[in-house]
Amino acid sequence: MTEPPGRRERKKAATRQKIADTALRLFLDRGYDAVGIRDVAAEADVAVTTLFSHFASKEALVFEQDDNFEQRLTQAVTNRAPHEPLIPALRREIQEMVRHCTADGTVPIYRMIDESRALREYEESMRLRHAESLATAIAADPGLSQTTTACRTIARFVIDAYSLARETDDPQAALDEIFQMIEAAWEVT
Repeated sequence: MTEPPGRRERKKAATRQKIADTALRLFLDRGYDAVGIRDVAAEADVAVTTLFSHFASKEALVFEQDDNFEQRLTQAVTNRAPHEPLIPALRREIQEMVRHCTADGTVPIYRMIDESRALREYEESMRLRHAESLATAIAADPGLSQTTTACRTIARFVIDAYSLARETDDPQAALDEIFQMIEAAWEVT
């Protein structure tokens, strides 16, 4: 059983969320390129050093759920029930992530990302990092005996499934189609 976070951890989490919310509001109101780090810090009423203690870069402010998404993906592998097949567990997690990222109000955020080269590049590096973490979790599973290459390939397919489904008019249908292919690829390895 995990202990509830203490006061200090709650305050840090609240400050981080306040900074992220402020940044997103400013970016959407004024445009990503028109807002600087100092603008975000001033509006959030924190020092620039405080902002950087929570976020490594301006781009990270947009993708504030990055660490959470990566952790959820690896936990879909490590925390699945004994004898539960890998691909359905990953599919369930990707469905939840797509549902979150296609909820009402997300269109302006993804439009902003698409319009910014820096954000697109950051998102691509983030996806590659997520794929590597996922591949490592798959390879470390003692119940799975695939090669490192197979683990890395499936991890990339899963990460790409998230991106491809999020960009369609019917994310559920896209996930159904994509995961049929992923399942077939996993079965032949």
